[in-house]
Amino acid sequence: MKSEDDNLNIPHTSAAHAELLPAAGGRSFRSDRVIGLDVARALAVFGMFGAHVGAVPDDVQASPSTWLGVVNGRSSILFAVLAGISVALLSGRTNPATGDDLVRARLRIVVRAAWVLAIGGALEALGTDIDVILGVYAVLFVLALPFLRWPPRRLLMAAGALAVLAPPAVLVLAQFVDAMDSQDAPFVSLAVTGAYPALIWWTFILVGLAVGRSHLDSVPVRRTLVAAGLGLAVVGYGGGWLATQWWAAGRPSEGPLDGAHHPGHWDPAWLSGAAPHSGTTFEIAGSVGFALVVIAVCLVVADRLPTATFPLASVGSMALTVYTGSVVAIWLIDPDDYVDNGPWLAYVLVTVVVAAAWRLVLGRGPLERLLTWSSTRAADPPLPRSSPERQLSSSQLSRPLR
Repeated sequence: MKSEDDNLNIPHTSAAHAELLPAAGGRSFRSDRVIGLDVARALAVFGMFGAHVGAVPDDVQASPSTWLGVVNGRSSILFAVLAGISVALLSGRTNPATGDDLVRARLRIVVRAAWVLAIGGALEALGTDIDVILGVYAVLFVLALPFLRWPPRRLLMAAGALAVLAPPAVLVLAQFVDAMDSQDAPFVSLAVTGAYPALIWWTFILVGLAVGRSHLDSVPVRRTLVAAGLGLAVVGYGGGWLATQWWAAGRPSEGPLDGAHHPGHWDPAWLSGAAPHSGTTFEIAGSVGFALVVIAVCLVVADRLPTATFPLASVGSMALTVYTGSVVAIWLIDPDDYVDNGPWLAYVLVTVVVAAAWRLVLGRGPLERLLTWSSTRAADPPLPRSSPERQLSSSQLSRPLR
């Protein structure tokens, strides 16, 4: 299988969406990336910036002053859905890989997951107040491996089942591990008790996998994404509000994970509502709907305005580097508190300028180069010097550019 340019998300080739970029010396080269997905990744990264350094409300309400709260929870879920799309595209897009190609795709994903886990661990060691999400992403990449050959319908059915069953299961498991005083064990934290429990987030990677198996350049598919996204948002956020009125009127809806601090004490309020990071079925449905709409809109806008969206696409094309750099920057600056959104805006502007300049001059981000090189070497070992394939490759590389 052909090696593909990737970052945290593992991009893919698509001639219909290839982006024309300027190169040094006035030349041009084609970067076979879906620009709209990179734009969506950039928005997800900027949303996580806001959650980290912005002075934003905890949740969105009717008042416009709360609307910036949309970044809480939804940005990271958008990124997880995009990761699922990228895994699908790496493993064959609309035609899932089989045989040796499937083995190589899985091996590349495992190598990338290992790097993402290691980078996430290093960022955690910095001791910032940020709940670093990379460790959970690494687990999700591995959890996606058994599903690479599944068709979209089965993937969506599995995602729906997880969306319903995972929240109460996590609640039960969280109560159990809390009673056993093992809630801080690394694996338990990643899977159940952490800020991003993998058992719940498994839904998002499967949804992305199903979307990635679709023809994303198709207008009907994009319309379906918007319609399905709006429907899920209404069901999730509307249903969460109704459930709160029925089950939890006058009581805080803490979510399953917060309920783990009270072993043996149960309250239906923990499974109601759709607040960010509550881990409820309603939050899952609403946030997936939000992600689908954002992805569809970004695909359309990027197709129509490829030049205007280039700076955003540059950020999205090196999302792992950008995310890692932001955590390191926050560690270095170490502010006591952010009282306004000035730092958020500064992070966004600096990131856009640096990422666009880097991509124009150097191409891939540094961490993306590392992941691509190491995963390709692992899955596609170097050919012997005497092999016809290597000789042919060398002769092609030695030809002058025309």
